[in-house]
Amino acid sequence: MYLYTLLAALVVIVAIFLTPLRYKVWVATATIAATAIAALTLVVKAFADGTVTIASFSTSMFGAESFVVDKLSSLFLLIISIAAIATVLYSRGYVAGYMQRFSPAHFSLHYTALVLLVVSMMLVVMSSGGFSFLFSWELMTIASFILILFEADRLTTRRAALNYLVMMHIGFMFLVVGFVLLYNVTGSANFAAIQDYFKMQAPLPLFVILFIGFGMKAGIFPMHIWLPEAHPAAPSHVSAIMSGVMIKTGVYGIMRLMQAIDNNTELLYDVGLIVLLSGIVTGLWGVIFAAMQNDVKRLLAYSSIENIGVILIGLGIAAVGHAAGSNLIGMCGLCGALLHTVNHSLFKSMLFFSAGNIYSMMHTTTMNQMGGLAKHMPVTAILMLFATVAICALPPLNGFVSELLIYIGMFNGVSDGHEVLYSIAGIIALSLIGGIVVIAFTKLYGVVFLGSPRSHHVAESTEVDNLRIAAMAIPAVLILFIGMFPQYAIRPIAIVAEAISGADNSIAVNHFAPTLQSVSAVAWVLVAMVLLLFVLKHKLQSNRKIEYGPTWGCGFTAPNIRMQYTGESFSEGLESIGKPLMKNAVDGRAVDKSEIFPSPHNYRIEHKDKVDSLFGMWWVKMMHRINNWVMRLRTGRVNNYITFALAFFVVVLILTIVGIL
Repeated sequence: MYLYTLLAALVVIVAIFLTPLRYKVWVATATIAATAIAALTLVVKAFADGTVTIASFSTSMFGAESFVVDKLSSLFLLIISIAAIATVLYSRGYVAGYMQRFSPAHFSLHYTALVLLVVSMMLVVMSSGGFSFLFSWELMTIASFILILFEADRLTTRRAALNYLVMMHIGFMFLVVGFVLLYNVTGSANFAAIQDYFKMQAPLPLFVILFIGFGMKAGIFPMHIWLPEAHPAAPSHVSAIMSGVMIKTGVYGIMRLMQAIDNNTELLYDVGLIVLLSGIVTGLWGVIFAAMQNDVKRLLAYSSIENIGVILIGLGIAAVGHAAGSNLIGMCGLCGALLHTVNHSLFKSMLFFSAGNIYSMMHTTTMNQMGGLAKHMPVTAILMLFATVAICALPPLNGFVSELLIYIGMFNGVSDGHEVLYSIAGIIALSLIGGIVVIAFTKLYGVVFLGSPRSHHVAESTEVDNLRIAAMAIPAVLILFIGMFPQYAIRPIAIVAEAISGADNSIAVNHFAPTLQSVSAVAWVLVAMVLLLFVLKHKLQSNRKIEYGPTWGCGFTAPNIRMQYTGESFSEGLESIGKPLMKNAVDGRAVDKSEIFPSPHNYRIEHKDKVDSLFGMWWVKMMHRINNWVMRLRTGRVNNYITFALAFFVVVLILTIVGIL
């Protein structure tokens, strides 16, 4: 199996490197499209037959293993396939601006890594566990590391990529420890053996170890610190597939763990509390910092952390509900979490694509240098507004549906008296998250696309190429379908939820059907009203002369482009909440309240969370100390170096004699 996989990978790599520069993207596109078609074929078979075994084999390290597609992995294969096709199509227009800057080999490496990332993510969700899973997981990390390094000539990019690599390998070590413990106790390292382990040993230690390993990839607090650094450094199409899909492999691992709990009510309750509390903290932390960011891609990165929190809230409510004996609450939370996993992959991909369009024209992602882009990039503005409404969970788009399901589960918990305290905590947290999300994305869209231009780059901006617009249209169609036809979208989700929890999916379908049909009807009415008002407005204005002028400024007659909200002033009120949690990097001086007639000021502020210092930069300090210690050994004297070599051989000899080596 591995031999054939390596041979196929070698053929693709050689083809990409030998193909002329302009055709490299099409070789990668054809490879990814073929892989996606094969994956979607397996998805259809898995939903029809239950489980599809692709290959079985044995390893000397962890024993028997296999690549299997079941209903849970089918859902993730679907997400990966859609995002991969959109990403590789989008990449053609995005990297065109770098053709003169980098060599053909640079683009060959980039597209090779992109293909390997897609394949490795598919292998992760198909691997039964042990060696195959860890191999695929590591391949996914290395491929994404190379993709982040696309602009490796920038110091910030190299730092972000190294930070990502270190953090991912810390998480990888937790996974290795978890699988080794599993193998030592059960004699197998497959995911199926976790259920046996939970019956034979104290289950929480293994769960926590694997939860940390998967949580590092998912960006769960406080392991989220790599996301706000890696996404701004990576190309936008790479950020789209990493944020929209790759971090979901961590969610996939957590779902596999919860699937293995079976009917252990006490364990399910404890796990539910861990996941729920992690989701609340992660969601609130992510959304507060998202609202305070003045960089488009950093805002989107923190938003990804927030959405992982929303998914975990759904999973936590599902586990607590099932532990309390309520399959209805469990299915509500689980279906909401699964659907939000799909939804986030769609609208977050669109948002990062939009950020890429903006960066291609503006050559920056700093909001305060933008403004009024809607007039110059109208299609991008419409598509980003579409994705913004979806991520704010507003009707009639898909984000509203998935969060509604989680709310239904929590409100049922309150009304039925099942773990009322935790349901209320989830309702409050999700409400706060939803409110601050609206602030964050109103700020993002308003400062970037509305108002007056803040730099000459805005006037020079034009709409991007049609292929990038087409790539954005792929998730847009699915966003609209889920929002307008939720009663049909929930059916495959309920089937996957049944496979995870064991509860009958008819509970979800019968309970959700009336509600989701009403949601669909309201969505259609809302769309009809908007279209009617648009047509009516157009008709009434057809015979009128339209004049354009400045917005009324309360009698002030000399406005200029500096007299409008910046990103910082828009979210200034939130700083009282987030101030204890953040450290600020300030460039320049703000206007003092005592300055009645202020002189010109240059002011720039960057908000970073303090967790970065506690959890993210320790390894940098450690590397500095190791480097300083090693430098002491560089004496420049040959006799010292000979002494070091002899000492090494003596140590090896002693360890061999005592039987350690």
